[in-house]
Amino acid sequence: MVARNEQNLIFLTLYVIGVAYTFTKMIESIDDKIKFIYEKKIVDDQLKDKNLQDDIGISFRLSPSYFIDELKELSVSIENKSKNQALYVDWDNCSLVVEYSKQSRRVIRKSPDLTRDLAVPQSLSLIAPTKTLSAAVAAEDVFKLDELTKTYQVNTPLINIKTLEKSPVKAQRLLYQDFIDRKQELKFSLQLVLRISELRVGLVPGENKPTMCIVDCPFTIKKLPWYYAMPWNKRR
Repeated sequence: MVARNEQNLIFLTLYVIGVAYTFTKMIESIDDKIKFIYEKKIVDDQLKDKNLQDDIGISFRLSPSYFIDELKELSVSIENKSKNQALYVDWDNCSLVVEYSKQSRRVIRKSPDLTRDLAVPQSLSLIAPTKTLSAAVAAEDVFKLDELTKTYQVNTPLINIKTLEKSPVKAQRLLYQDFIDRKQELKFSLQLVLRISELRVGLVPGENKPTMCIVDCPFTIKKLPWYYAMPWNKRR
């Protein structure tokens, strides 16, 4: 009887160790998961202030969560809601601004073709009335030259949070730790430069409409808690 009890105790101990190991691995697998939140209301308020809420719509396609170094580009959709005005996106004057570094980075619209020269000026994209343009954009500094194909490819994160961890600036190292501990959030924004014109006369302002507007599209980055890995939280 004593031997059986000891055997049961061994099995129970192994079971508890197995459960604890699985639970620990599950926590580790979610430990570096983050979430990007598009602050749509702020954008809608800007458009309303410019009297453009009925002419322009801006949205982004984002996953519920990402690994900390996973997001390398933004998928943006810009809708021309008007019926008689042309909307142009001036990519060369758009920028991506990271709050913690105060950097303003040139935006590159990813082309379906291979990117061979980042220095070439980017053509304006025309969005016809009642149509929507969808594009993938990244910052110029995330493109690296592939020596084999001699083309530029995106191979670094759009917001390289990991660089804060070993930054020579103490404030940035502390910011990284506070972010990991979920005490701080990180912020950045995509600044879109849009031009509006009447279709029949070219690049001329419409009535009560600006010829050009800058729309600041802010994002908040949150560190997700470990319990996000639970099955009932998959859709959060």
